[in-house]
Amino acid sequence: DKVAGRGYVAEKIGEEYLKPALQICNSFAKIDFNSLPNSFVIKCNHGCKWQFIIKNKEEFLNNKEFLEQARRQMTGWLEQAWFPWGGFEMQYHGIKPKILIEPLLRDEINTNPREIEIYCFNGVPKIYVNVKYGQKREITYYNEDFSISDLILHPDGNNIIKNENADEILKQAVELSRELSQDFNFVRVDWLIYNNRIYFNELTFTPYSGFIKFDKNWNKKLGNWINLERYTNEF
Repeated sequence: DKVAGRGYVAEKIGEEYLKPALQICNSFAKIDFNSLPNSFVIKCNHGCKWQFIIKNKEEFLNNKEFLEQARRQMTGWLEQAWFPWGGFEMQYHGIKPKILIEPLLRDEINTNPREIEIYCFNGVPKIYVNVKYGQKREITYYNEDFSISDLILHPDGNNIIKNENADEILKQAVELSRELSQDFNFVRVDWLIYNNRIYFNELTFTPYSGFIKFDKNWNKKLGNWINLERYTNEF
């Protein structure tokens, strides 16, 4: 839940790592566009990729066709449940649908924010992924000790960079992810870096809906990192 999750993050590491919530409402009709900045993101809290990126508010509001498309699409999303068909991701089950509006963290200079993904197993960050956006995504994979990893999760259409040293922002993301992942057997903690500041993006429990192939050695290693012993007495 992209709305309720904000409270969890604020409690664990502090509100300063959250992107501002410009508005939270239950329907498209309740959005107060007059109070919004020139650029923003409208998203649903209960699904994946259910969002509209608005780069220019005036153009958006004056484009009646696009405005109506956004209204119909958002209204339809609010009436749907993501979990049955979005890869059967049960963490989306039972969420009360809402609209969350956040600022668009881009400008004419910094058009391609950097993202960091931290894969945490039983509260321990194990794999770190640094993503820089351009014509192609430039991705660096790191092991737990910040050495370059040979794990590749999404090779198509990307440049894999194997000689980039970890910086202080990546190290900060790792430590914050350690705090956020303590309650879970597995979670990927996602961060957005904008103007050299780190912002929490989301907790991802089933990356790629579980449909991703690994090298067989990594497949076994990743599986062994998940400790399921606490469940053995339940079956």
